[in-house]
Amino acid sequence: MESSAVWRSGGLAVGLVVGAILGGGASLGTARPPDRPTADVHAEYIKYPSGADSITAYLAYPERADRAPAVLVIHEIFGMSDFVRSTTEQLAKDGFVALAPDLLTRRGGTPASPDSARKLIATLNADTITRDLDAGVAYVKTLKAARPDRIGVIGFCWGGGQSFRYATNNPSLSAFVVCYGPAPNGADIARIKAPGFGVYAENDARIGQGLPEVREAVRSAGVRYRVAIYPGVGHGFLRTREKPTVADQAWGDILAFFRDHLK
Repeated sequence: MESSAVWRSGGLAVGLVVGAILGGGASLGTARPPDRPTADVHAEYIKYPSGADSITAYLAYPERADRAPAVLVIHEIFGMSDFVRSTTEQLAKDGFVALAPDLLTRRGGTPASPDSARKLIATLNADTITRDLDAGVAYVKTLKAARPDRIGVIGFCWGGGQSFRYATNNPSLSAFVVCYGPAPNGADIARIKAPGFGVYAENDARIGQGLPEVREAVRSAGVRYRVAIYPGVGHGFLRTREKPTVADQAWGDILAFFRDHLK
């Protein structure tokens, strides 16, 4: 039986979900957000300008007549992957215009080897990442299918940290989601204007050990940041789907958050 407890302090709601949820595993090759009975989507690679350069990105459109809210998807340390593409497509199936920039474009694009991708990620400049994400937001605002006033961001692992960081740098965001990513420092957190949702794993000591500091930083700054800790799973559980039921619950919570704040 599942139970939950929620603590609220200032702008923070911290949810700790505990309980036993059974489920099998999934291979990295088939890892993806859950399928739902929704309309088909159109997805394609595009390039958008960022300064004098062009950034490669994966873009997915929902099948709907009206303009849709938009979400930027920030990839893991592995760069552009099947998981990123499937997540982008799933967001479109769930009603959002979704854009996933390949932030390794300036290094020749995501390489085939995950180890090579990790090494390239380590060479990226933080300010350049912000510029490329800003350019992605600017591109989305030009799309007739997207609502320019309702744009959010989500990131996973390394990208989760970048989503958190980007929220400190773009006050025009309507929402941000951090999936098991590290937090910026307290002074930077104080600049956040958008509401946020943090998705964390119970068995993720490296990221979990920083949550008390995150709690205090957002409380002190009055930032609206809700945290959910999902039981029996480790870092990267939305990709690995080690417990599909837990991954499905987390994905549903992410969608509910975006729908609340990007509607």
